[in-house]
Amino acid sequence: MSTLLPFHKTILEEIHDPATNDLVVLARGLGLRRLVCSLMKIYDSPKNLVLLINASPEEETAFGEELGIMGCRRPGLRVVGYETPRQERQALYKGGGLIMVTSRILVVDMLQADLPTELVSGIVVLHAEKVTPLVLEAFVIRLFREKNKDGFVKAFTDQPEDITSGLSPLKNIMKELQIRNVHIYPRFHEAIKKSLERRRADVVELSQEMTESMAEIHHAIIQCMTGTLSELKRSNTTLDLEELTVENAYFKSFNVVVRRQLDPVWHKVGPKTKQLVNDLGTLRNLLYYLLTYDPLQFHAYLETLKEANTVNQAGNAKQHQSPWMLTDAAHIIFDNARRRCYTTSSTSREAPPVIDLVDDDDAWDALNEAEGIKVDTKGKGRAYRPGWLPSTMDPVLEELPKWDLLTEVIQEIEEEIIRQESTKKPVALGSNTILIMASSTRTCNLLTDFLSSHDDTAKKGSKGRRMMLQKLRVYLWWKGKQRKEEGKSPTYMPGSSKRTEYGPTKNGDSGISEALQRKDREKAERNQSRRRIRGGAPITKSDRPAPSTSANVQPAEEDPFAEFWATQAASDATLTPFDITGVNETLLDFGSQSLESEFNDHYGLIPPEQTIIVRAYSDDSDDRVLAELQPRFIVMYEPNMEFIRRVEVYRSAHPGLGVRVYHMVYGNSCEEHKYLAGIRKEKNSFERLIKERGSMLLPIYEDRRDGSGRNEDTIKTISSRYAGGRRELNTEPSKVIVDMREFRSTLPSLLHAANNLVIPATLTVGDYILTPDICVERKSLADLISSFTSGRLYTQCELMSVHYKYPVLLIEFEEDKAFSLEIVSDMKSYAKPSGKYPAKKAQGGPNPPNSNTPAYSNVSLQSKLVLLTLSFPRLRIIWSSSPFATSEIFGDLKKDRPEPDPTKAIATGADDDPDAGAGVNTAAEELLRCLPGITPKNVKYVMSRVRNVRELCEMSLERVQDILGVEPGKACWEFIHKGDTK
Repeated sequence: MSTLLPFHKTILEEIHDPATNDLVVLARGLGLRRLVCSLMKIYDSPKNLVLLINASPEEETAFGEELGIMGCRRPGLRVVGYETPRQERQALYKGGGLIMVTSRILVVDMLQADLPTELVSGIVVLHAEKVTPLVLEAFVIRLFREKNKDGFVKAFTDQPEDITSGLSPLKNIMKELQIRNVHIYPRFHEAIKKSLERRRADVVELSQEMTESMAEIHHAIIQCMTGTLSELKRSNTTLDLEELTVENAYFKSFNVVVRRQLDPVWHKVGPKTKQLVNDLGTLRNLLYYLLTYDPLQFHAYLETLKEANTVNQAGNAKQHQSPWMLTDAAHIIFDNARRRCYTTSSTSREAPPVIDLVDDDDAWDALNEAEGIKVDTKGKGRAYRPGWLPSTMDPVLEELPKWDLLTEVIQEIEEEIIRQESTKKPVALGSNTILIMASSTRTCNLLTDFLSSHDDTAKKGSKGRRMMLQKLRVYLWWKGKQRKEEGKSPTYMPGSSKRTEYGPTKNGDSGISEALQRKDREKAERNQSRRRIRGGAPITKSDRPAPSTSANVQPAEEDPFAEFWATQAASDATLTPFDITGVNETLLDFGSQSLESEFNDHYGLIPPEQTIIVRAYSDDSDDRVLAELQPRFIVMYEPNMEFIRRVEVYRSAHPGLGVRVYHMVYGNSCEEHKYLAGIRKEKNSFERLIKERGSMLLPIYEDRRDGSGRNEDTIKTISSRYAGGRRELNTEPSKVIVDMREFRSTLPSLLHAANNLVIPATLTVGDYILTPDICVERKSLADLISSFTSGRLYTQCELMSVHYKYPVLLIEFEEDKAFSLEIVSDMKSYAKPSGKYPAKKAQGGPNPPNSNTPAYSNVSLQSKLVLLTLSFPRLRIIWSSSPFATSEIFGDLKKDRPEPDPTKAIATGADDDPDAGAGVNTAAEELLRCLPGITPKNVKYVMSRVRNVRELCEMSLERVQDILGVEPGKACWEFIHKGDTK
């Protein structure tokens, strides 16, 4: 673990006091995790109980490992998860120490008194920028402050951009966390600036220009984005869309900003506006993919976009197409993307001459041409063309410019390592491992493939030719597969064999002369000493496909990819299971010396100077990677503001270590503009936070005790109309029994904020029990659709109707969404229908084949709600515009009504009631369970309503339906009186 820097110590000195509550806003990349772990180490003691909440699943293990490295091992950081039983959680809380727990479990434990809240020393809150009145973290702090006034609350965040949107966002966060002190530390803070600029890393900035075709595509995409934004603003003149600029469109948060502006009126906007919003996200992805995908991947992605724009999910013609695809700029994008991969000609190319392999020099030249597609300078032969390549296709296979730049950087680093070793100076700190950082795992895999197969001797722009040829073959196979799915069978030219095989034959003869085989062996030996990618092994056998000798095969003119599909099918047909009968027995002797030496060659440890690590940018775990590897050479394949700061902290924490950073960026591209805009955006956010802190009015917090606020509400409801005001008042606090699963939602927190006593319980029937007679099943709009589709809602309403006098279905909308059923058409349901027969497809009905009407609409939802109310006449439906409105509705429903009993609510509908079977005729109960309409859920309720089976048989249809419900009661009564009619 690296040491703390001076500015880390300064921050700890200001916030370590347990008597203060603090909010720390730190710039990204400056070691926030290290700061939090250092603070928790100060409080690591069995006498203290410190809780860490609001951590992501990845951070759970990372914080534990970090604290373990610091020395907090007895017992260290314990993680309380869903699998931890209740008794074990109680023991952990009483034992003290550092505990990481999810907010949902912590709320339930606080409400059930499993956690001694008065013994908690403090709470550490991560990701404070996500705290709102609706989240569980605000609920936790509210419960904590009710019984503990002395414990501390320390909150941390490194996302200043998220705290600058809205009205007084910093004040709202401090209000919910009940914090009065805020500490802001941007990169330009004096203490941070002084600490990091004392020792600077050697930074080499490399600006790489894009190729001409990439620059044209880039300019065309920007032009399409500008036109799409202009059209979106022109279509919605009533909305404030000033934030919708091309600069903001570079960031992932842009889609969130657009939807936040349009969500309240999303059901009113037309399909054109919705298509424009989707197009903005697609164009932003295109900008990113242009600079990170290889040309074949980018071209394939564009082809899928083109196909998706013309055909909808049902396979019919799409009515509302993307406007940007109909522009001239889109033609430039698609045309240049194809030209980067290959060009096609109308006439077939002449068959390449057969290369004479008798002469050894000619054999070497042929092999080099097979790798790099080079033309023999002596004029003895022509460029090698693989046999699987369509004759009308000329491969271009343009490579990304950064690939050549990366090979030059690695070569420069190797020369620098050799130069330093030749000077015979004392060994400096750090290792010679080269660390390459990229933006995504896909980019890392692409760089790994390139570095593993590139040719250093090839000319610039063709070093990755071998890898690109392999990708071209995969691309052609993909095109052939599409053709097969469309029902077009591959065609064969007359006179050619129907199946052409590539690769070795069954007897092991590869068809290559001894000269080429000797060349392969020598090349494999050279690869033994080459620099390797981490995790890679030296290549011991050539992966080169054998050249095809069927030069007279010509593809059909109607599809140039047909030949490749035919050969691919043939190759798949020749695959046979692995046969070990011909394997040398000495290779299977695991105790032999030859196997041991071969194992060391393939799986031994790679020296640091022969290792290149390619890794994607991550969170604060990158700090540990730098501290463990201690690389002296770092290549940033793509710019990243956070990682640059991590390198600054890493360099400052290791005095005497020389670090050289190669910073690669495409000049005049969205990559450079996004990097600069990100720095500018963060700086403006910090300036706004500093300004808001200087003029902020701090709230005064009231001391809230148990029962406070309830007596005042009771006094206000006293009326002289009832017994002259002398009626006995109900001093019992207002209770709401909440199902455990409902703590995923925000409603329990709002109910508690409205002075209700929230009692968590595992309920079989309903989600909320307001009174002994009122049971509420809460459904969001998406959950309502899935419940209708799966049939779950019918069962839930049936149980509520059986056990409660007033069953209520609450349909709750989101606060920032439209309060209208018209938004149902934009939702998708992934629930599996539980019907006996599959739904029939409408033929020319309400959804004809050529229409784009969604499968689920507000009309169908209303119809199902009507059927639901007809099936359950006592069911009440409540519509709520937001969780805030739901809290007020619950308060109105509970007025002048008795409070619910948690014990009875838990036992209602439960199967395993130990006292329910006492004194009951077991044979009669078994008979009752066999009747239609009586289920394990309602059998106890039926037994409580009737004395014996004879009384049930003598009841009328109306009385049976009153007990069981309409449909189950009818089925039970008809079976008793008419028998099984099937």
